[in-house]
Amino acid sequence: MDNTGENSLELHGDEEIIEVIDLNNMEPGPDDLADGLEDVDFEDAGNGEGWETEDEMEAEAEQDDSELTFSKHTGSVFCVSLDPVTNSLAITGGEDDKAYVWRVSDGEVLFECTGHKDSVTCAAFSHDSSLVVSGDMSGTLKVWKVETKEEIWSFELGDLAWVEWHPCAPVLLAGTDDGNMWMWKIPAGDCKTFQSPACQATSGKVLPDGKRAVVGYEDGTVRLWDLKQGNAVHVIKGQDGHQGALTCLACNKDGSLVLTGSVDGCAKLINVATGKVVGVFSVQDGKAKGAKDEDESNSVESVGFCNILPLIAVAYLDGTLAIYDLSTQTLRHRCQHETGIVRLHWEESSSVVSTCSLDGALRLWDARSGNMVSEYGGHTAEILDFTLNREGSLAITASGDNHAKVFCLQRPDR
Repeated sequence: MDNTGENSLELHGDEEIIEVIDLNNMEPGPDDLADGLEDVDFEDAGNGEGWETEDEMEAEAEQDDSELTFSKHTGSVFCVSLDPVTNSLAITGGEDDKAYVWRVSDGEVLFECTGHKDSVTCAAFSHDSSLVVSGDMSGTLKVWKVETKEEIWSFELGDLAWVEWHPCAPVLLAGTDDGNMWMWKIPAGDCKTFQSPACQATSGKVLPDGKRAVVGYEDGTVRLWDLKQGNAVHVIKGQDGHQGALTCLACNKDGSLVLTGSVDGCAKLINVATGKVVGVFSVQDGKAKGAKDEDESNSVESVGFCNILPLIAVAYLDGTLAIYDLSTQTLRHRCQHETGIVRLHWEESSSVVSTCSLDGALRLWDARSGNMVSEYGGHTAEILDFTLNREGSLAITASGDNHAKVFCLQRPDR
């Protein structure tokens, strides 16, 4: 073969050029390298090394980034809570009518919360981590003493919507489908009910002062209750309220503001002192992508306040995570997910917000830039709940794949 230039090269049959060596002493430029690649037969070169087959891509999709998998549940895991004092114990509740208290470090079960006859959808530690509550869909509530692993109190309600511990006392609150909010001293059982029109009390939150609670209802109403007096201090309804059921609630650190989310596609900011709506947030026209029904709005699934900057986060069913500036009430960033977001959590002392979604992934976002910081996989079904430890270094997830997982969250600034 004479070296009279590229144009004189001829290929015979199935011969292939593995490498063209330029005998001129010239450094190859990017264009030369690109030209050289055009003649390489990728299908046969080195049996496809460096190129992913479908099986390899599936294996990558099944990559598990978690440190530990808790696999005692035999049905979907609906809820997870971390003990607030040491962050070393978790409780999970599931479709198998069971709740387990287990060690985050090694997954060892401390005890099982027995006696439920329906899916356990609520499970949480008290403020001092000494007690834990498990609640099922049929309305059976049980409280256990963590130290002795004994059941110390139980109660039968109507259908249960939510459970919340008081932030500084052994007092338990719960909302039911008949619209009532209940409050008990534990373990004495002294009880008080907060009645409202017969529509589901869909979500509730005790404010940081421990004296008031905010409750959202199926008819779009929000009520601020005085827990001592038993009366509603403020009722936000009609045009001020939501035009659909409340899905989520959050309050800022000092309890002066409450953020509500609804199936109507809006998040509303409420001044707790006055009961006035001081901000309304929605993305675009509030229609979910691919929504065929004109009435189908892009439901707000989760809301939260940043502790260190005047920012709020609103998570939508269409996969949008919206970061709003509180001071100007403007949209700062849209962080798009491919599937619906289930829940968000801000880290306690940073501007990082975490999300879990229907695709089974956990993602961390920097709210200042709107960029994704990291992504964690391992679940083979949607994540239904998750929680973070105080330092934001661990996440515990609960999933429809019957597993709970512990993820170690590594970030460059740690």
